Amino acid sequence: MSDATPKRKPTIRQIAALSGVSRSTVSRVINGGHWVSPDARKAVEDAIAASGYTANHHARSLATGRAGSLAFLLTEPHQLLFDDPTFALLLRGAAEVLSQRSMTLVLLVASTPAERASVSQFLGAGHVDGVMLVSSHEADPLLTQLIESGIPIVSCGVPLGHEGEVSTVSVDEIVSARSMVAHLSSRGHKRIGMIAGPDDTPGGRYRLTGFRDELGGSFDPALVEVGDYTFESGQEAMTRLLERDVDAVFAANDRMAAGAIASIRRAGLRVPEDIAVAGFDDSGLAAAHVPPITTMRQPWDQISAQMVSVLLEVIAGAEPRSVVLDTELVVRESA
Repeated sequence: MSDATPKRKPTIRQIAALSGVSRSTVSRVINGGHWVSPDARKAVEDAIAASGYTANHHARSLATGRAGSLAFLLTEPHQLLFDDPTFALLLRGAAEVLSQRSMTLVLLVASTPAERASVSQFLGAGHVDGVMLVSSHEADPLLTQLIESGIPIVSCGVPLGHEGEVSTVSVDEIVSARSMVAHLSSRGHKRIGMIAGPDDTPGGRYRLTGFRDELGGSFDPALVEVGDYTFESGQEAMTRLLERDVDAVFAANDRMAAGAIASIRRAGLRVPEDIAVAGFDDSGLAAAHVPPITTMRQPWDQISAQMVSVLLEVIAGAEPRSVVLDTELVVRESA
């Protein structure tokens, strides 16, 4: 007669006995914690593999008071999630990192007052352990509400008006912009214009600061136009700049750079022979464009991974901190 008794799943206590370490050490390994020696970690991982142990995330949630999930919060209109490749890159990267930790990523979009109220209520109910804020505007009340609620936050870019209040992962916007302007100047361009992003966003404000700083005494505010990071706004801004005899243009993102190129061509001019064009991001559009666009490459995978890592540190009780990553000048045909 066969034994019909179901085989019991191994427990953390059994994993600890198999690996020769304490249950707390096993728990730290399972939860991705620090302060575990390489030998102890390997012993636990070997015991897990040999026993077929799988974590009970529902039980863990009840025991720790944590949801086992993070929010990916976009405070922009819904279509930008699909129109702007930078958001998709960050979303994919964060989801991949969290899947390795057996955690879930929850996508939230809050661009209207009704959406902000709904998102604030959802986050306040404890459905996620922390928030990855991937876009921020200086006057947006949602970030203030989240900070006051005490929920752990990490921001992609420095949130204007809340500097030092939450953890951040960003690139050095000012140094990056200076590098691009220095490149354009080194190519002999004298009248360099800029299509800046909105001043209430970190990319809009700090990239313009770098542009102005690098030009120094030759900076001409008449050669600066402001867009909203869209292709259309790049076209419109470039149309205005064409009246001011520019020989190069630095756009605050690649989508506006592509719009600028379209406007230059419509005017019967050539890129880069008549006007050089450069962008910022290198999220895929720049390399695929004709001509390929010179740009500042952001390390998207590193940004996503660091946002997850820093946010988990804050959830575990660490103080907010800032991580600044390097960009890379990628020279292509447009400049």
